[in-house]
Amino acid sequence: MWAASGALAATGIAAAGWGTMAHGQDLLQHPAQMHAQVGPQVQPMEASDQILAREVLQQLIETNTTHREGSTTKAAELMRRRFLDAGFAEKDVSLVGDAADRKNLVVRYRAASSTEKPVLLLGHLDVVEAPREEWTVEPFQLKEADGYFYGRGTQDMKNSDAAMVTSFLLLKRAGWVPKRDVILALTADEEGGGDNGVEWLVKNRRDLIDAAFAVNPDAGGLVLVDGRPVEFDLAATEKVYADFVLSATSAGGHSSRPVPENALYLVSDALGRIERSPFPIELNPITRAYLEAEARRESNEKRQLISRVLKPKMDMDDANQLTLDSGYNAIMRTTCVATMMQAGEAENALPGKATANVNCRILPGHSVEEVRKQIVAMVQDIRVKVQYRAEDGSLTDTAPDKPSMTAAALIPEVMKPLRAVTQAMWPGVRIVPEMESGSTDSVYTSAAGIPTYGFSGMGIDTSDARAHGRDERLRVTAFYTGVTFMREMVKQLGGE
Repeated sequence: MWAASGALAATGIAAAGWGTMAHGQDLLQHPAQMHAQVGPQVQPMEASDQILAREVLQQLIETNTTHREGSTTKAAELMRRRFLDAGFAEKDVSLVGDAADRKNLVVRYRAASSTEKPVLLLGHLDVVEAPREEWTVEPFQLKEADGYFYGRGTQDMKNSDAAMVTSFLLLKRAGWVPKRDVILALTADEEGGGDNGVEWLVKNRRDLIDAAFAVNPDAGGLVLVDGRPVEFDLAATEKVYADFVLSATSAGGHSSRPVPENALYLVSDALGRIERSPFPIELNPITRAYLEAEARRESNEKRQLISRVLKPKMDMDDANQLTLDSGYNAIMRTTCVATMMQAGEAENALPGKATANVNCRILPGHSVEEVRKQIVAMVQDIRVKVQYRAEDGSLTDTAPDKPSMTAAALIPEVMKPLRAVTQAMWPGVRIVPEMESGSTDSVYTSAAGIPTYGFSGMGIDTSDARAHGRDERLRVTAFYTGVTFMREMVKQLGGE
């Protein structure tokens, strides 16, 4: 989440309104202090709205939803009760899923009548583990201190879950009726485990979530540097994560008589071949748009280099030069790198077996099996086996062969409301399309033919990204601003 680079610190983009700094004050001011600054298009939250948003966030943070000890069902049931109490029809608040502790909640905010397909909002309820001994505060208690909310999920992604839930509740209370249905899916096991909620919904209850397009706040969003909004990232595609295990066996023997066929040599040589065989350079519409945006803040020399790379007929020498920068390399080609290796049982014996894990981030449009076959071709040694490691740790000789998600087109239905709301809240902050190098649940909806876009109004400092880390936290002002952003986006996407 929240991909950003150190180059952002040098942009110096000034912002007004929701992002105005005065005499060193926090740029994301408390919404209650902003009536004089906010135009009629975006109204700040009332005090009672903030209380509701905080209560929802607290319920979610204080419900343990980790895979090992927690339950997404408990969180889903708490939110279900809120929706029913708010007046949503029982038929529109569905608690579904096969696993008892891994249920998913799907809520449909109905239009009076509409021929348009719905809009889908996605948010995962599960969080990664949070060992108490590694935290200075209780990870599953919401604590407000020094202008921050602390707790597991304050960045990833119960903050956005709370924003979406609160937006539905506030709009329902205000009597708002959308022009097209808006669906909210709060799901299980995005962070791991065998009961991924979005995958389950696509396979088993497509009727509940079928939509024209989806928004997933688990990627992209407002980027801050030292509290200052500098850009708004729009994730419109992402790389696919895959692990492969390379293994070789040999007779072993005494270390005083080394032989070239020993297992460790074979695997090491294979890793060297992979390192020396980079995958082809490819650009898609999203990475092209990203490079165009990056070029504006690069040095003149780098700007000209990017300009040549973006020509209809790419100069491969220029492209290879640009990929010397690891950041650009990561978005321009599939990457595979060795991350773990095991071999040997004694200091004075040749290893009888050696294995290595190769982690790949695969460009959109390519299958995992396609990449496995490419690795086999790179290795050029039948003595080295190349197997796919599934999420449950099992190894198979083949991998999934379905092409990964393609880049989502930047359609007016998304871009027009997104530009309107971001410019009302953070004037002058540019929207930058990006390809996430990580992975989210967007892969499932995109593969199912539902174009999915990642963005959130929860500003995160590039120097304070604590998702999955200890003492996870979010600025209090960023939370309330993010809720306001989501409320306005729901209105716009639903047909204000």
